[in-house]
Amino acid sequence: MSRIGKSPVTIPSGVEVKVNGTTVTVKGSKGELTQEIDSCITIQIEGSEITFIRASDAPDHRAKHGLYRALLFNMCAGVSEGFKKELEVIGVGYRATATGQQLELALGYSHPIVIELPKEIKVSADTQKGKAPLVTLESYDKQLLGQVAAKIRSLRKPEPYKGKGIRFLGEEIRRKAGKSAGKK
Repeated sequence: MSRIGKSPVTIPSGVEVKVNGTTVTVKGSKGELTQEIDSCITIQIEGSEITFIRASDAPDHRAKHGLYRALLFNMCAGVSEGFKKELEVIGVGYRATATGQQLELALGYSHPIVIELPKEIKVSADTQKGKAPLVTLESYDKQLLGQVAAKIRSLRKPEPYKGKGIRFLGEEIRRKAGKSAGKK
């Protein structure tokens, strides 16, 4: 049996979970999320716990057992506490400014890049003297947050020689040695 799938999800206080056929709706103080569940997985709500039961031991059913448990756990955590991702913009002349739902990045290209963010995501850009600009993304939807953060990072991935680019806060970049001095 799936180790992840068989552990129950505890519903935090203030979170409401509804199952309507194959659709699960989770509602909390931060927002509301819905997820379609495959018919091979059965969801039971008992008190403040959600348990997941799969139809058979087929490899596909075993994989979905853990998947849907993890998705519902993230939904419950998101609508009650929320998620946060921080990105560092490292490089000379690289800047980040946030106005409303727009993030404007100057990443060494001939033009600034303006990204229109979904309404579910809150963005803020913090620039301190002597430090790299820090872009903070907050949302209750973990999937959407990860997707948007990966899209922003892909605009200028960290390069291995000087480490310039956009990276997640705390991300380690493997550095390469540059050209060595002239050989004789």
